[in-house]
Amino acid sequence: MKFEDLGLSKPILDAINDCGYDTPTPIQEKAIPHILMARDVVGLAQTGTGKTAGFTLPMIEILAGGRAKALMPRSLILSPTRELAAQIADNFDTYGKNCNLSKALLIGGSSMEKQIKILDRGADVLIATPGRLLDLFGRGKILLTDIKILVIDEADRMLDMGFIPDIEEICSKLSPMRQTLLFSATMAPEIKKLTEKFLSNPREVAVSKSASTAVTVEQFQVNTTPKRKNDVLHKIIKREDVKNAFIFCNRKRDVDALSKWLSGKGYDVCALHGDMAQSSRTETLRKFKAGEVPFLVCSDVAARGIDVDSVSHVFNYDVPVNPDDYVHRIGRTGRAGQSGHAWMLSTKYDEKQLDAVIKHIGKPIKIIDIEENKAAPKTAPKAAPKPKPAKNHEKPAKTKPVHKGDNSGKSGFGDEIPAFFK
Repeated sequence: MKFEDLGLSKPILDAINDCGYDTPTPIQEKAIPHILMARDVVGLAQTGTGKTAGFTLPMIEILAGGRAKALMPRSLILSPTRELAAQIADNFDTYGKNCNLSKALLIGGSSMEKQIKILDRGADVLIATPGRLLDLFGRGKILLTDIKILVIDEADRMLDMGFIPDIEEICSKLSPMRQTLLFSATMAPEIKKLTEKFLSNPREVAVSKSASTAVTVEQFQVNTTPKRKNDVLHKIIKREDVKNAFIFCNRKRDVDALSKWLSGKGYDVCALHGDMAQSSRTETLRKFKAGEVPFLVCSDVAARGIDVDSVSHVFNYDVPVNPDDYVHRIGRTGRAGQSGHAWMLSTKYDEKQLDAVIKHIGKPIKIIDIEENKAAPKTAPKAAPKPKPAKNHEKPAKTKPVHKGDNSGKSGFGDEIPAFFK
C-alpha cells in the first residue's frame, strides 16, 4: 500500500514525498483510514513505529478546511513530556507545511506570555502537556469548547507519571461531540477504563502485542556490582561500534555523576533530566540530534518523545523500576527497520526488577560476561615435593617456591576466552 491509497490530499502527499516516504508503516496503514472516517481509535504500537504521523497526517487532512477562532483551538493533543510535545509540533510543521495551519505548543519551562499571544491569534492545533494546559485554562486564557479532535498520546506513560486525573479533568471540559484518539504502547487496566469512559465505540488497531520489543534490537545483559558499573560500561563502549547512544539512569543525581565520569574518560557527553531548565534541555537535545554529542546520559524523561535517526545503542545503566520503561528505552534504537543494540547492567539488588522486565517482554535476555579482570577459578595449589635427605653431606636440592593461585599460561578469563572477544 502507498500513501496515495489512504485518502490523503495532494498537499499532504507532496509533503510526505519531500520527506522521502512512499509507504506507510503498519500503524499508519491501519489507523489513518479510520481517523479520516471520524471514528474514535485506540492505537496500540510500540515506540518507533511511526504512530505520531499516524495521527498527525489525518488530523491535518481534517483540519485543513477551516480556521480557529481566538482562544478556541480546534484540536488538542495531550503529551506526557515536553520533548514529545515538541516532536509532535515538528511533525505538524513537516507534514502540514502546504496547508497553512496554525499551532500552539503549551509546555512548562517556556514563556507563558508568548503562548498566550499565540492562543489570542487562534490555533488550529493545540499541543500541550496536561499541567500547563490546566494552568492556562484556570487563568481564563483558553477555551476548550470548540475542540473537535482529542488525541491522548503515550497514555501508558501518562499513567506512570500520574496524569490520569488531569486527563479526566480535561476531558470533562470538552464537548462530548468530538473524535477521540488514544495511543499507547501497552494497555494497562487503568488505560482500558479510560477508553471505556471517554471513547465512543472505538476501533482498536494494533501492530504488535502489548509490551513487545522490536525484533531489530539485539538485547544483552551484563551482571556486575554497583561499584563496577562505570568500568563495565566503559569496556562495552570501547568494544562496541557505538555511533551514538542513550544511557539511561533511574536517578537524576546518577545522570549528572555518570556524565561527568564519562566526560573525564574523554567522551563527548551531555546530561538530560527533569530538573534542568527547559532552555538547557532544548539545547542538549539539539546537540544530540545534530550529532554534535554522541552520548546522552538521561533519566526516563527522555525515554519517549525523542526521535533521533539511526541511534546505534541504548545502555540501561540501571534496570528500570517500571518494566514498561525498558520497552520504551530500547525502542530508541532499531527504529524504522534498522538494527540496534541494547545493553543492561544488572546487580544482585536488581533481581526483582529484572524478573519483571523479562516477564513483561516475554523472552529472556542474553547474558554476556565481559569482566576482563575476573579472577580465574581458584584451585588448591599442589604441595611442593619434599627434598630428599642429603647424603654424604650433600646439600638438599633447592625447590622453586610455589605461588598461591598461580595460573601461568591461562588467560584472565580462565581456561577459555569467551567468544564475545574473539
